[in-house]
Amino acid sequence: MKKRWAAWLLVLILTLSFLPGSTGAATKRRAYIIPDSDIRLLTREELWQWDYESIGFIFNEIFARHGYNFIPGEKYDNFFRTRPWYQPNADPDNSAACYPQLNSVEWANERLCKDVRAEMRIMGTTNPSGMHYLDYVENGYMDVLSGFELIRLKSGQKLNVFSAPSENSWRGAKGKAKVSTNGSVYAAGWVDGWLLIMYETNNGAVRVGYIHNIKGTVDAPYLSFSCTPMKLIGDCALTDDPATQSSSIRSLSAGEEVIYLSGFQNARGSWAYVETTAEGKTVRGFIPMKVLEAFPEKDEEAEKY
Repeated sequence: MKKRWAAWLLVLILTLSFLPGSTGAATKRRAYIIPDSDIRLLTREELWQWDYESIGFIFNEIFARHGYNFIPGEKYDNFFRTRPWYQPNADPDNSAACYPQLNSVEWANERLCKDVRAEMRIMGTTNPSGMHYLDYVENGYMDVLSGFELIRLKSGQKLNVFSAPSENSWRGAKGKAKVSTNGSVYAAGWVDGWLLIMYETNNGAVRVGYIHNIKGTVDAPYLSFSCTPMKLIGDCALTDDPATQSSSIRSLSAGEEVIYLSGFQNARGSWAYVETTAEGKTVRGFIPMKVLEAFPEKDEEAEKY
């Protein structure tokens, strides 16, 4: 009898450790936000335990399981490419290669996610006290900003780095930012002939910016950004270093408008990549996603269908 009760207790502990809101190690280290959303019907009450942004990732995780091809450079593409299980379909036609694979449970969960997000929009809330998806997935391999991968550049080059894909844009290091191709360089992809990169500076900080006039070829995707005007709901600092946050380009104030480009993630949290101005020049950088006004809908690819 004692052995039977011990066995039941073990099952109960393991089950609880996978429930939303659990602080068990199994919850903190899982590869999926909701591991069983493909075989279990979610509930409205369960989804209301998450914040608005997280439900967007829960929604798109259903499609990512089946190799959904997200727009390169958008926040879901950046995130799911870091998941060890994600394998995008060779056929970019999602209606032919992805959607037929979804089962009735997944379609029901897809509908419920949309309904709950619509309820939040009607109520004018992002449910900020809800759980956040990055607290419930393994992110140890996300020290490098999501969407960036190590590349090999021809050595011996020192390339000028600009904050936006233009030589007239704001430039870090008092206008002298450069990257040496002899060190490690990570790239997200191409934007108008410029390569978006991330690298470590001489003082141990990190900088994200654009380079061009590169010798040799670089195999990286062509990025497509949202370019959506949005207002800030809080004060924050704009930075080109989302890894250590050791540099601030300028302060931004609540109510100020920026151009939302995309979303990225790392061990420090969820970031909005935005465009604004600094010292009279165009500048691109990062702010915490939570200070951006609610409901940036345009980058939620699966919701377009």
